[in-house]
Amino acid sequence: MRKYFITGLLILVPLAITLWVLNLVIGTLDQSLLLVPKRFRPDSLFGFDLPGLGTILTIVIVFLTGLLTNNLVGNYVVRMWEKLLQRIPIVNSLYSSVKQVSDTLFSSSGNAFRKAVLIPYPHQNSWTIAFLTGVPGGDVANHLVGDYVSVYVPTTPNPTSGFFLMMKRSDVVELDMSVDAALKYIVSMGVVAPAEVVAVVAPDLAPVSAAKQ
Repeated sequence: MRKYFITGLLILVPLAITLWVLNLVIGTLDQSLLLVPKRFRPDSLFGFDLPGLGTILTIVIVFLTGLLTNNLVGNYVVRMWEKLLQRIPIVNSLYSSVKQVSDTLFSSSGNAFRKAVLIPYPHQNSWTIAFLTGVPGGDVANHLVGDYVSVYVPTTPNPTSGFFLMMKRSDVVELDMSVDAALKYIVSMGVVAPAEVVAVVAPDLAPVSAAKQ
């Protein structure tokens, strides 16, 4: 009975967590229906809610926003909108910070969170997985002697919280591992190990002159 119970848990627990996450995401995205007049919402038209309709609406809004702003007129409107937000005291600092972070994370030319590394943490005799986020800047760089990089150390099993560290590049070991595989490794607390990468070493070839002799 214990064997069957554990087998059932191994099947149902991942399924339950997946459904819970999907329900949370879809429920959050469905809030976009609040932008629609009440008489045009599913509960008013059909008498019941349609889960996922707000998610589709959110995707359409994001796509149309990117489509409309990817031209001269759209860029002009965005610049005017940002200038307007910069005139509002509290909104200015909040919007600028969030925009700078989002531009760094989602930019196709950026390198943030695109490389998994191995670092000594919290002391020299223990190691953990982290992600490269860039290099120190501003006045911080003036006080660091040598070549330093910025890394984010996620916590287990919740990788959305963690620690920001600035470390010498010589102490950081780049891993031949995708970010997705590293996240699975962290979330599973080391249970789901990534596939082992086998290094292929070419055989030594004797010099031509020696081979002729």
